[in-house]
Amino acid sequence: MLSLENITNAVHEWLNATLNPNLALLSEFLIVGVLAIALFAVLGLSLVLMERKVAAFIQIRLGPNRVGPFGMFQTVADTLKLIMKEGLTPDGADKFLFNLAPYIVMIAAMMLLAPIAFAKGFQIWDINIGVLFLTAVSSISVIGILMAGWASNNKYSLLGAMRSGAQIVSYELSAGLSIITIVILTGSLQISDIINAQANGWWIFKGHIPVLISFVIFIIAVTAETNRAPFDLAEAESELTAGFHTEYSGMKFALFFLAEYINIFIACAIGATLFLGGWMPFHIGHWEAFNHIMDFIPSSFWFIGKTFFLIFLMMWFRWTFPRLRIDQLLNLEWKYLLPISLVNLLVVALMAVMGWYF
Repeated sequence: MLSLENITNAVHEWLNATLNPNLALLSEFLIVGVLAIALFAVLGLSLVLMERKVAAFIQIRLGPNRVGPFGMFQTVADTLKLIMKEGLTPDGADKFLFNLAPYIVMIAAMMLLAPIAFAKGFQIWDINIGVLFLTAVSSISVIGILMAGWASNNKYSLLGAMRSGAQIVSYELSAGLSIITIVILTGSLQISDIINAQANGWWIFKGHIPVLISFVIFIIAVTAETNRAPFDLAEAESELTAGFHTEYSGMKFALFFLAEYINIFIACAIGATLFLGGWMPFHIGHWEAFNHIMDFIPSSFWFIGKTFFLIFLMMWFRWTFPRLRIDQLLNLEWKYLLPISLVNLLVVALMAVMGWYF
Protein backbone atom coordinates (compact mmCIF):
# COMPACT_ATOMS: atom_id res chain seq x y z
CA MET A 1 0.00 0.00 0.00
CA LEU A 2 1.28 3.48 -0.84
CA SER A 3 1.99 5.46 2.31
CA LEU A 4 3.30 8.77 3.63
CA GLU A 5 5.25 6.76 6.21
CA ASN A 6 8.35 6.74 4.00
CA ILE A 7 8.36 10.55 3.85
CA THR A 8 8.08 10.93 7.64
CA ASN A 9 10.80 8.31 8.21
CA ALA A 10 13.12 9.98 5.69
CA VAL A 11 12.68 13.41 7.34
CA HIS A 12 13.22 11.89 10.80
CA GLU A 13 16.42 10.09 9.73
CA TRP A 14 17.79 13.17 7.94
CA LEU A 15 17.19 15.45 10.94
CA ASN A 16 18.82 12.97 13.35
CA ALA A 17 21.81 12.55 11.01
CA THR A 18 22.23 16.33 10.61
CA LEU A 19 21.45 17.65 14.12
CA ASN A 20 21.89 16.46 17.68
CA PRO A 21 18.90 14.56 19.14
CA ASN A 22 17.46 17.52 21.07
CA LEU A 23 17.61 19.92 18.10
CA ALA A 24 16.21 17.21 15.81
CA LEU A 25 13.24 16.73 18.15
CA LEU A 26 12.70 20.50 18.38
CA SER A 27 12.86 20.77 14.58
CA GLU A 28 10.26 18.01 14.25
CA PHE A 29 7.98 19.89 16.67
CA LEU A 30 8.37 23.08 14.60
CA ILE A 31 7.66 21.24 11.33
CA VAL A 32 4.54 19.63 12.81
CA GLY A 33 3.34 23.01 14.15
CA VAL A 34 3.84 24.77 10.80
CA LEU A 35 2.08 21.93 8.94
CA ALA A 36 -0.84 22.03 11.40
CA ILE A 37 -1.26 25.79 10.91
CA ALA A 38 -1.02 25.36 7.13
CA LEU A 39 -3.63 22.58 7.29
CA PHE A 40 -5.95 24.85 9.27
CA ALA A 41 -5.61 27.61 6.68
CA VAL A 42 -6.23 25.28 3.72
CA LEU A 43 -9.16 23.52 5.42
CA GLY A 44 -10.75 26.84 6.40
CA LEU A 45 -10.61 28.17 2.84
CA SER A 46 -11.72 24.93 1.18
CA LEU A 47 -14.54 24.04 3.61
CA VAL A 48 -16.13 27.50 3.44
CA LEU A 49 -16.07 27.31 -0.36
CA MET A 50 -17.45 23.76 -0.20
CA GLU A 51 -20.24 24.93 2.12
CA ARG A 52 -21.29 27.63 -0.35
CA LYS A 53 -21.10 25.31 -3.34
CA VAL A 54 -23.08 22.56 -1.58
CA ALA A 55 -25.71 25.13 -0.53
CA ALA A 56 -25.92 26.38 -4.11
CA PHE A 57 -26.23 22.82 -5.46
CA ILE A 58 -29.05 21.95 -3.05
CA GLN A 59 -30.85 25.23 -3.75
CA ILE A 60 -30.36 24.87 -7.55
CA ARG A 61 -28.16 27.92 -8.05
CA LEU A 62 -24.50 28.61 -8.89
CA GLY A 63 -22.94 29.90 -5.69
CA PRO A 64 -19.61 31.81 -5.83
CA ASN A 65 -18.60 32.19 -9.48
CA ARG A 66 -16.94 35.59 -9.97
CA VAL A 67 -13.69 35.70 -7.96
CA GLY A 68 -11.30 33.34 -9.71
CA PRO A 69 -12.24 30.28 -11.81
CA PHE A 70 -15.56 28.85 -10.55
CA GLY A 71 -15.37 31.28 -7.60
CA MET A 72 -12.39 29.40 -6.10
CA PHE A 73 -10.77 32.56 -4.71
CA GLN A 74 -13.92 33.94 -3.06
CA THR A 75 -12.85 32.63 0.36
CA VAL A 76 -9.35 34.11 -0.16
CA ALA A 77 -10.96 37.50 -0.81
CA ASP A 78 -13.11 37.11 2.32
CA THR A 79 -9.99 36.29 4.36
CA LEU A 80 -8.19 39.40 3.10
CA LYS A 81 -11.24 41.47 4.02
CA LEU A 82 -11.25 40.09 7.58
CA ILE A 83 -7.49 40.68 7.96
CA MET A 84 -7.92 44.35 6.99
CA LYS A 85 -10.93 44.96 9.25
CA GLU A 86 -10.38 46.63 12.60
CA GLY A 87 -10.79 44.40 15.64
CA LEU A 88 -13.04 46.23 18.08
CA THR A 89 -13.41 45.56 21.81
CA PRO A 90 -16.62 46.82 23.52
CA ASP A 91 -16.14 49.36 26.33
CA GLY A 92 -17.89 47.24 28.96
CA ALA A 93 -16.14 44.00 28.03
CA ASP A 94 -13.60 42.11 30.10
CA LYS A 95 -10.78 42.85 27.66
CA PHE A 96 -8.42 40.04 28.71
CA LEU A 97 -11.00 37.25 28.54
CA PHE A 98 -12.63 38.78 25.45
CA ASN A 99 -9.33 38.63 23.55
CA LEU A 100 -8.33 35.24 24.99
CA ALA A 101 -11.54 33.34 24.10
CA PRO A 102 -10.90 32.87 20.33
CA TYR A 103 -7.45 31.46 21.06
CA ILE A 104 -8.82 28.95 23.59
CA VAL A 105 -11.20 27.62 20.92
CA MET A 106 -8.42 27.42 18.31
CA ILE A 107 -5.92 25.76 20.67
CA ALA A 108 -8.49 23.07 21.54
CA ALA A 109 -9.05 22.41 17.83
CA MET A 110 -5.31 22.22 17.17
CA MET A 111 -4.74 19.75 20.03
CA LEU A 112 -7.38 17.45 18.57
CA LEU A 113 -5.23 16.92 15.48
CA ALA A 114 -2.59 15.01 17.48
CA PRO A 115 -4.01 11.42 17.60
CA ILE A 116 -5.75 11.48 14.21
CA ALA A 117 -4.16 9.16 11.62
CA PHE A 118 -4.28 11.00 8.28
CA ALA A 119 -2.69 8.07 6.42
CA LYS A 120 -0.78 4.88 7.13
CA GLY A 121 2.12 5.83 9.38
CA PHE A 122 1.20 9.54 9.19
CA GLN A 123 0.11 10.49 12.69
CA ILE A 124 1.39 13.17 15.06
CA TRP A 125 1.00 11.19 18.30
CA ASP A 126 -0.24 7.60 18.52
CA ILE A 127 -1.07 7.83 22.22
CA ASN A 128 -2.41 4.66 23.85
CA ILE A 129 -5.49 6.55 25.14
CA GLY A 130 -6.21 8.33 21.84
CA VAL A 131 -10.01 8.08 22.02
CA LEU A 132 -10.04 9.32 25.63
CA PHE A 133 -7.73 12.19 24.63
CA LEU A 134 -10.10 13.22 21.81
CA THR A 135 -13.22 13.19 23.99
CA ALA A 136 -11.48 15.06 26.82
CA VAL A 137 -9.87 17.81 24.72
CA SER A 138 -13.01 18.36 22.63
CA SER A 139 -14.72 19.50 25.85
CA ILE A 140 -12.27 22.40 26.29
CA SER A 141 -13.71 24.48 23.44
CA VAL A 142 -16.92 25.10 25.40
CA ILE A 143 -14.81 27.07 27.92
CA GLY A 144 -13.75 29.46 25.16
CA ILE A 145 -17.35 29.86 24.01
CA LEU A 146 -18.63 30.58 27.54
CA MET A 147 -15.72 32.97 28.06
CA ALA A 148 -16.56 34.85 24.85
CA GLY A 149 -20.24 35.17 25.74
CA TRP A 150 -19.67 36.35 29.30
CA ALA A 151 -16.74 38.70 28.55
CA SER A 152 -18.60 40.48 25.72
CA ASN A 153 -20.99 42.17 28.19
CA ASN A 154 -23.82 41.63 25.71
CA LYS A 155 -27.09 39.87 26.54
CA TYR A 156 -27.27 38.17 23.14
CA SER A 157 -23.70 36.90 23.48
CA LEU A 158 -24.36 35.58 27.00
CA LEU A 159 -27.58 33.81 25.95
CA GLY A 160 -25.80 32.26 22.95
CA ALA A 161 -22.91 31.08 25.12
CA MET A 162 -25.23 29.55 27.73
CA ARG A 163 -27.18 27.77 25.01
CA SER A 164 -23.96 26.48 23.47
CA GLY A 165 -22.71 25.25 26.83
CA ALA A 166 -25.93 23.36 27.57
CA GLN A 167 -25.97 21.95 24.04
CA ILE A 168 -22.36 20.77 23.94
CA VAL A 169 -22.40 19.25 27.45
CA SER A 170 -25.67 17.43 26.69
CA TYR A 171 -24.72 15.97 23.31
CA GLU A 172 -21.24 14.96 24.48
CA LEU A 173 -22.94 12.15 26.41
CA SER A 174 -24.46 10.52 23.33
CA ALA A 175 -21.32 11.11 21.25
CA GLY A 176 -19.20 9.53 24.00
CA LEU A 177 -21.46 6.49 24.33
CA SER A 178 -21.37 5.99 20.56
CA ILE A 179 -17.58 6.08 20.64
CA ILE A 180 -17.47 3.59 23.55
CA THR A 181 -19.28 1.00 21.40
CA ILE A 182 -16.27 0.93 19.05
CA VAL A 183 -13.84 0.81 21.99
CA ILE A 184 -15.71 -2.23 23.36
CA LEU A 185 -15.57 -4.05 20.03
CA THR A 186 -11.89 -3.19 19.47
CA GLY A 187 -10.72 -3.65 23.05
CA SER A 188 -8.39 -0.65 22.81
CA LEU A 189 -8.41 3.15 23.12
CA GLN A 190 -5.48 3.53 20.70
CA ILE A 191 -6.39 4.95 17.30
CA SER A 192 -3.96 2.70 15.40
CA ASP A 193 -5.46 -0.40 17.06
CA ILE A 194 -8.98 0.69 16.13
CA ILE A 195 -7.94 1.17 12.49
CA ASN A 196 -6.02 -2.13 12.33
CA ALA A 197 -9.07 -3.95 13.76
CA GLN A 198 -10.93 -2.92 10.60
CA ALA A 199 -8.46 -4.49 8.17
CA ASN A 200 -10.97 -7.20 7.26
CA GLY A 201 -13.98 -4.87 7.22
CA TRP A 202 -15.11 -1.54 8.64
CA TRP A 203 -16.99 -1.59 11.93
CA ILE A 204 -20.09 -0.06 10.36
CA PHE A 205 -20.39 -3.29 8.34
CA LYS A 206 -18.90 -5.80 10.81
CA GLY A 207 -20.85 -4.53 13.81
CA HIS A 208 -24.34 -5.10 12.40
CA ILE A 209 -27.31 -2.89 13.36
CA PRO A 210 -26.04 -1.76 16.83
CA VAL A 211 -22.95 -0.10 15.31
CA LEU A 212 -25.09 1.46 12.58
CA ILE A 213 -27.31 2.94 15.32
CA SER A 214 -24.18 4.23 17.10
CA PHE A 215 -23.00 5.81 13.86
CA VAL A 216 -26.30 7.63 13.30
CA ILE A 217 -26.34 8.88 16.90
CA PHE A 218 -22.70 9.98 16.60
CA ILE A 219 -23.39 12.04 13.46
CA ILE A 220 -26.42 13.72 15.08
CA ALA A 221 -24.49 14.41 18.30
CA VAL A 222 -21.38 15.90 16.66
CA THR A 223 -23.59 18.04 14.41
CA ALA A 224 -25.09 19.48 17.59
CA GLU A 225 -21.68 19.75 19.31
CA THR A 226 -20.28 21.84 16.45
CA ASN A 227 -23.31 24.18 16.61
CA ARG A 228 -24.34 23.30 13.08
CA ALA A 229 -27.86 23.64 11.72
CA PRO A 230 -30.44 22.39 12.54
CA PHE A 231 -28.83 22.69 16.00
CA ASP A 232 -27.37 26.22 15.60
CA LEU A 233 -29.27 27.66 18.57
CA ALA A 234 -26.09 29.24 19.94
CA GLU A 235 -25.88 31.67 17.02
CA ALA A 236 -29.49 31.79 15.85
CA GLU A 237 -29.51 34.92 13.68
CA SER A 238 -33.24 35.52 13.97
CA GLU A 239 -33.06 35.51 17.80
CA LEU A 240 -29.53 36.29 19.00
CA THR A 241 -27.93 38.27 16.13
CA ALA A 242 -24.79 36.10 16.01
CA GLY A 243 -24.81 34.52 19.45
CA PHE A 244 -21.57 34.29 21.42
CA HIS A 245 -19.49 36.07 18.73
CA THR A 246 -21.86 39.01 18.19
CA GLU A 247 -19.28 41.54 19.45
CA TYR A 248 -16.30 40.07 17.60
CA SER A 249 -14.88 41.53 14.38
CA GLY A 250 -11.79 41.22 12.22
CA MET A 251 -9.42 38.35 12.90
CA LYS A 252 -10.98 37.43 16.25
CA PHE A 253 -14.25 36.72 14.46
CA ALA A 254 -12.27 34.86 11.77
CA LEU A 255 -10.76 32.59 14.45
CA PHE A 256 -14.23 31.57 15.69
CA PHE A 257 -15.37 31.08 12.10
CA LEU A 258 -12.28 29.00 11.29
CA ALA A 259 -12.58 26.94 14.50
CA GLU A 260 -16.14 25.95 13.58
CA TYR A 261 -15.04 24.45 10.27
CA ILE A 262 -11.93 22.84 11.76
CA ASN A 263 -14.13 21.20 14.41
CA ILE A 264 -16.42 19.91 11.64
CA PHE A 265 -13.40 18.35 9.91
CA ILE A 266 -12.11 16.81 13.16
CA ALA A 267 -15.54 15.43 14.12
CA CYS A 268 -15.91 13.83 10.69
CA ALA A 269 -12.31 12.54 10.81
CA ILE A 270 -13.08 10.85 14.15
CA GLY A 271 -16.28 9.36 12.69
CA ALA A 272 -14.41 8.12 9.62
CA THR A 273 -11.69 6.59 11.82
CA LEU A 274 -13.98 4.82 14.27
CA PHE A 275 -16.77 3.61 11.99
CA LEU A 276 -15.37 3.67 8.44
CA GLY A 277 -11.86 2.35 8.95
CA GLY A 278 -9.91 5.64 8.80
CA TRP A 279 -7.17 5.27 6.18
CA MET A 280 -7.91 1.54 5.83
CA PRO A 281 -9.07 0.53 2.31
CA PHE A 282 -12.41 -1.18 1.74
CA HIS A 283 -11.71 -4.88 2.28
CA ILE A 284 -14.18 -7.76 2.09
CA GLY A 285 -13.24 -10.83 4.15
CA HIS A 286 -11.09 -13.23 2.12
CA TRP A 287 -11.63 -11.64 -1.30
CA GLU A 288 -7.88 -11.41 -1.89
CA ALA A 289 -8.03 -10.12 -5.49
CA PHE A 290 -10.57 -7.37 -4.64
CA ASN A 291 -8.67 -6.38 -1.48
CA HIS A 292 -5.40 -6.21 -3.43
CA ILE A 293 -6.97 -3.80 -5.95
CA MET A 294 -8.27 -1.60 -3.13
CA ASP A 295 -4.74 -1.47 -1.66
CA PHE A 296 -3.50 0.37 -4.75
CA ILE A 297 -5.48 3.47 -3.73
CA PRO A 298 -3.25 5.56 -1.38
CA SER A 299 -4.29 5.44 2.28
CA SER A 300 -4.47 9.25 2.46
CA PHE A 301 -7.09 9.23 -0.34
CA TRP A 302 -9.24 6.80 1.63
CA PHE A 303 -9.08 8.96 4.75
CA ILE A 304 -9.79 12.23 2.92
CA GLY A 305 -12.61 10.68 0.89
CA LYS A 306 -14.40 9.26 3.95
CA THR A 307 -13.95 12.46 5.96
CA PHE A 308 -15.25 14.72 3.21
CA PHE A 309 -18.19 12.38 2.63
CA LEU A 310 -19.24 12.91 6.26
CA ILE A 311 -18.63 16.67 5.94
CA PHE A 312 -20.94 16.71 2.91
CA LEU A 313 -23.52 14.84 4.99
CA MET A 314 -23.40 17.50 7.72
CA MET A 315 -23.71 20.27 5.12
CA TRP A 316 -26.65 18.45 3.59
CA PHE A 317 -28.36 18.51 7.01
CA ARG A 318 -27.91 22.27 7.24
CA TRP A 319 -29.69 23.01 3.98
CA THR A 320 -32.44 20.41 4.48
CA PHE A 321 -33.80 20.64 8.03
CA PRO A 322 -35.30 23.68 9.81
CA ARG A 323 -33.77 24.91 13.06
CA LEU A 324 -35.07 23.31 16.26
CA ARG A 325 -36.23 25.25 19.29
CA ILE A 326 -33.98 25.01 22.36
CA ASP A 327 -36.50 22.82 24.22
CA GLN A 328 -36.81 20.48 21.24
CA LEU A 329 -33.03 20.26 21.01
CA LEU A 330 -32.62 19.23 24.65
CA ASN A 331 -35.63 16.88 24.50
CA LEU A 332 -34.05 15.08 21.54
CA GLU A 333 -30.90 14.41 23.57
CA TRP A 334 -32.24 13.58 27.03
CA LYS A 335 -35.48 11.77 26.08
CA TYR A 336 -34.41 9.96 22.92
CA LEU A 337 -30.70 9.83 22.01
CA LEU A 338 -29.31 9.17 25.50
CA PRO A 339 -31.69 6.28 26.39
CA ILE A 340 -31.20 4.73 22.94
CA SER A 341 -27.40 5.08 23.34
CA LEU A 342 -27.44 3.38 26.76
CA VAL A 343 -29.53 0.43 25.56
CA ASN A 344 -27.43 0.17 22.40
CA LEU A 345 -24.25 0.12 24.49
CA LEU A 346 -25.55 -2.87 26.46
CA VAL A 347 -26.40 -4.67 23.22
CA VAL A 348 -22.91 -3.99 21.82
CA ALA A 349 -21.31 -5.23 25.06
CA LEU A 350 -23.33 -8.46 24.82
CA MET A 351 -22.42 -8.76 21.13
CA ALA A 352 -18.71 -8.33 21.94
CA VAL A 353 -18.78 -10.92 24.75
CA MET A 354 -20.62 -13.46 22.61
CA GLY A 355 -18.58 -12.69 19.48
CA TRP A 356 -21.67 -11.94 17.38
CA TYR A 357 -19.88 -9.88 14.75
CA PHE A 358 -17.94 -10.66 11.60
